[in-house]
Amino acid sequence: MRFEFFISRRYLFARRGQAFISVISWISVIGVALGVAALIIVMGVMNGFTTDLRDKIIGVTAHGIIFDSFGHPQEDPAVIKEIESVPGVAAATPFIYSEMMLSAAGGVKGIVLRGVDPVTGPKVLGALNKITQGSVEALASAEGLPGVIIGDEMAKRYGIFLGDRVSLLAPSGQQTSAGYTPRIKSFKVVGVFSIGLYEYDSSLVFTSLAAARDILGWPDGVITGVEIAVKDVYKAEDIAQDVTEKLGPQYYSRTWMTMNANLFAALKLEKIAMAIILTLLILVGSFSIVTALVMLVMEKTRDIAILMSIGASKKAIRMIFMLQGTIIGLTGTVIGFILGLGSCFVLERYQFIKLPRGVYSLDYLPVLLHWQELVLTGVGAVLICFLATLYPARQAAGLEPVEALRHE
Repeated sequence: MRFEFFISRRYLFARRGQAFISVISWISVIGVALGVAALIIVMGVMNGFTTDLRDKIIGVTAHGIIFDSFGHPQEDPAVIKEIESVPGVAAATPFIYSEMMLSAAGGVKGIVLRGVDPVTGPKVLGALNKITQGSVEALASAEGLPGVIIGDEMAKRYGIFLGDRVSLLAPSGQQTSAGYTPRIKSFKVVGVFSIGLYEYDSSLVFTSLAAARDILGWPDGVITGVEIAVKDVYKAEDIAQDVTEKLGPQYYSRTWMTMNANLFAALKLEKIAMAIILTLLILVGSFSIVTALVMLVMEKTRDIAILMSIGASKKAIRMIFMLQGTIIGLTGTVIGFILGLGSCFVLERYQFIKLPRGVYSLDYLPVLLHWQELVLTGVGAVLICFLATLYPARQAAGLEPVEALRHE
């Protein structure tokens, strides 16, 4: 064992006459540990919220959407196959989008109508895989009234049950001899879905492509565009660009990143702000390290002078106090990781902190840890503590043995 480390360990937690220095050392360890633990917990919760929100949003809007610059294109299986042949594209499906009114026994509600393909739609839209009652296959049934799938929040608010009849009022009315009248069609509720986002669960309605065209008065085969699912959601922008380049200049694309850019930018900014605030807590712990080391240098002036008199170099003296501060930082960081990771595990496993479902997108605190952020947190905490040792270590190495021992 090198003597620098041996002496650092002996000085680390002073005894008897230097009990106050020992208390400050423990306060430094606790300060660093709390800062690291808080940073890990907050980053994990922020990652969990962002990921959960992202998954729910792209479950409704798809990873990318391809539009025709000249208006509503025709549904063409050859175009769908050409899109699916682009590297990175997992699936593609045509869709129709329109805003209209829904009338039920419980009242009238403005909704967003989505015409989907019951076969290829579930491969692209996650919402069609979260049906709690009924099935998406029922949309393809040609018996009786056309079917619709509504959100569970809408079903609860307006007292709509599976098999009930509702009416949709299209904004594109028709001119008759009696004047302008809205286009009204009756539908049968064949399914109820639950995404977890109130805005969508209370206002989104799915129906088949044919039924959507019928109520909108569109010709056969007309669609709004094509939605795609990609294998890597973070490469959606590049993949959508590849698709439009392959289809031709008349097509353009939008992705979940561009459509929700403001939301995710705000979440990222909030995450950075929280990280900065909690890093300041680690800095407070590092200031305690400076205080402890400065007081220790003052207390151990005679010992330092003796060590230098028997041959210890300035570099060795400097190393003694740098090691001591680094040990405090490492100890605090390890304890902080234990507290932080343990708290995240408990939050994820038991979910004992409940959130109001109508306010947030879920009713518990989600936790998602990224190893890159954990490494950055650990390295950053140790580095801050190491930097805090430089001034006291330099002051200790700058002592002159003769001056230090003159009054002894």
